[in-house]
Amino acid sequence: MNYSKNELIKYRLDRAFESIEEAKILAKEEKWNAVVNRLYYSCFYAVNALLIRDSFVSKTHSGTLNLFHLKYIKTNEFEDHFGEHYSMMFDIRLSGDYQDMVIFDRKTTEPMIADTEEFVNRIKSKLV
Repeated sequence: MNYSKNELIKYRLDRAFESIEEAKILAKEEKWNAVVNRLYYSCFYAVNALLIRDSFVSKTHSGTLNLFHLKYIKTNEFEDHFGEHYSMMFDIRLSGDYQDMVIFDRKTTEPMIADTEEFVNRIKSKLV
């Protein structure tokens, strides 16, 4: 089935906000590694909405990250701290999902929720 760009952008943004809500639910249960995972995916979905808007395609997570930096950070469409946040989320999600003995805690993870909300809302402001 073929979807319009606007439908795909809306879908990706909805997924981004849904992932933040999932992270908040998991935070209440102190499932910090899962919180990190959901926050990363929130960023990933939001960036994909941007890529769809501009007809950029990436088949990998690292490709999506690289395109975000190349097309949006280096061009100053987004401030550097947004690129830093997305890069950090990419790295810590990988370590939390694939490395042994990586355990996140409230102190380090909870602030990431607000930072990710800011990230996704900033992207949304460029899309609507």
